[in-house]
This record gives sequence, structure tokens and C-alpha cells, in this order.
Amino acid sequence: MNIHEYQAKEIFRKFGVAVPNSRVAFSVDEAVEAAKELGTDVSVVKAQIHAGGRGKAGGVKVAKNLDEVRTYAKEILGKTLVTHQTGPEGKEVKRLLIEEGCDIKKEYYVGLVLDRATSRVVMMASEEGGTEIEEVAAKTPEKIFKEVIDPVTGLMPYQARRLAFSINIPKELVSKAVKFMMGLYQVFVEKDCSIAEINPLVTTGDGNVMALDAKLNFDDNALFRQKDVTEYRDLDEEDPKEIEASKYDLSYIALDGNIGCMVNGAGLAMATMDTIKHYNGDPANFLDVGGGATTEKVTEAFKIILSDENVKGIFVNIFGGIMKCDVIAEGVVEATKQIGLELPLVVRLEGTNVDAGKKILDDSGLNITSADSMADGAQKIVELVK
Repeated sequence: MNIHEYQAKEIFRKFGVAVPNSRVAFSVDEAVEAAKELGTDVSVVKAQIHAGGRGKAGGVKVAKNLDEVRTYAKEILGKTLVTHQTGPEGKEVKRLLIEEGCDIKKEYYVGLVLDRATSRVVMMASEEGGTEIEEVAAKTPEKIFKEVIDPVTGLMPYQARRLAFSINIPKELVSKAVKFMMGLYQVFVEKDCSIAEINPLVTTGDGNVMALDAKLNFDDNALFRQKDVTEYRDLDEEDPKEIEASKYDLSYIALDGNIGCMVNGAGLAMATMDTIKHYNGDPANFLDVGGGATTEKVTEAFKIILSDENVKGIFVNIFGGIMKCDVIAEGVVEATKQIGLELPLVVRLEGTNVDAGKKILDDSGLNITSADSMADGAQKIVELVK
């Protein structure tokens, strides 16, 4: 789950992680009032969407007076920002962050991620702040420094200090940088984050170390114990199909293709998408119905796939272990009866109750193309769609 920058900064404040003073605004008048309350000579007007690259897309403006705050707020609110993370459709800006100006001396990068190779949290830092970390990794990887964190001890002060020296934080500010990094790690662990990224972390003219930007992602599996975090969820920033899928505990991610996929198991779903691409098709979604799906759950999954106007055909690929093939078949039949299916449908069933599942599909009267394998099914749906 993602949240907005201003929400991430609210969490940071609770953990003593330094951030500039700021206010959120949902209208132009609220933006001007927020700037008045801050009372600084310079204010920053920032678009709030769930995507990076806002500055390059015109979503971050520096205002030197209240008139400029009003002008920029009018310009940004309601605008559709297209960045490298939004896709070509972009995202509409519905809220702003009004933040006090900052006397920036130097920009840095600090981030926390889970390194799956070591199964440990890693803190990364670089003095190339304000630049996309992927770009730094590609061009100057030697400028990224890492500390692997022992889950028993947590981030140790000496590790934070080593990072601060490595990225050339001024000596007089190292202790503040260490405090910042320790607080950031506490946020990451206690709030069940999957990513915590500060780009840029800045040192200021008055001798502070603070987060000028903030990105927090959370592990969906831990949200049951993070009630305050779930309240930050902004449904306007999510695909309606993905929202509907979450109601039924379905793992669904919308993509840009035209072949709808319904699969059980994340690994098989990825392999199915890869196989479709191999035969020059384009998957319209990732959809894992899970191991314990009911007929109702499969029916809803099928409805979600069919609600995508780009879908021109559907590939159902089920390898039944815990998931039973007859349950999938019942769901497919029920969904097509409720919605009416005119699109090509290819089904590959294998595993538990496969014969019963195939019989249900055969007796349904639906126009279904059977497949003997994943490759066979992918080839057939690609041909039918074309």
C-alpha cells in the first residue's frame, strides 16, 4: 500500500524524524491559507499523487509570495501529471502539500529496502541526492553505500555513522544524520514498511538534517496491525478494478495488454504472463485467485477481468493442488452466465478434480477452447485475440 508524501511526513514527525513544517490543502483557498499559517518568505507548492517524478512533470513549484501560491495552486490542482511512474494516462492532482521554504546546502539520498538475497533490511545512502537512485546505480554505482542490518540488534549507531561519513555529511552534522537514520529505521520496522525512501535528504543553512521528500510503502500482509496506516489509503489513487479485487482478497494488478489472465499461484501467474509475451501477446492483468478460492471468489475475479474494456480474450490457467479445478470451472460458468461472454476463452485445467472441472465446462454450453498445457493455451489465446 502507498501513501502520500504529506502522510509519510506525519508519520515521520511521530518518530522524531526531522521534516519541514507543512500543511495539506484540497483547494486553492486552503493552499493560500496554509501558506499564511506557515508564514515563511518562500513556500513550496507540491502535487500529491502516488508517483515519483512530480517535479519534472511540473508538479512542484517554489512560490515567493501568496499571489504565487494562489497561481501555482490553481495551475496544479486538477491537472493530470504524467511522470515515468504514472504511465501515459497520468494521475489527476486532487490535493497539495504547502511546505515552508528551505535553505538547502546539499542534497543526499537515504533509503531502506528488504534485500531478498540476504533476507535482511538494508539501508542505502548516496551523496547524489535529488537524482533517481536507479540512474545513480546505473551510472555511478560506487556512490551508493549500503549497510546490512541484523534484525536482532537493529540499525547500530556505528553503521549510521559510517554511512554519514561515506556520503560526506559535514562533520558537525553527523550526529544529527545518525539520529535521522536511526529514526527512519524505527519507522520502517514498527510500521511494517516495504520501502522507506528519502530523496532528497538535505542539510540546511541553519544546521539541520531533514527529509525534503518522503516515500513510504507498506506490506499489505501487515496492515491488519497498522490500523492508523490503513486510514491513509487514498482510493482515488488506485485502479477501481484493484480496489474491487482487494475486497475479495484477490491479488490483482492491472496492466496495459488485451489478454485477461486468471491463474492460481503468484509464480504460475508470472510464468503465464511470460508465456503469453513469448508468443507475442500482451497480458491485461496479473491475477492470482489463491489456493483457497470459493466459487464466489472466482466469479468476482472473472467479473473484474471482464470489466476491463481492453480485454479481448481470457486465458484461465489452473494447476489444482489446494485449488480444485471444479471450483474454478463453477466460477467461470457462473460469471459468464451473469455477465454474458462473447470474448474468446481458453481454459487449461490440471490437477485436483480436473475431470470434474472439465465436465462442468463441457456441459455448460459455453464456447470454450481447451488447452493441454500452458504453452498450448498461450498460443491459442494469442491467435484467437489476433
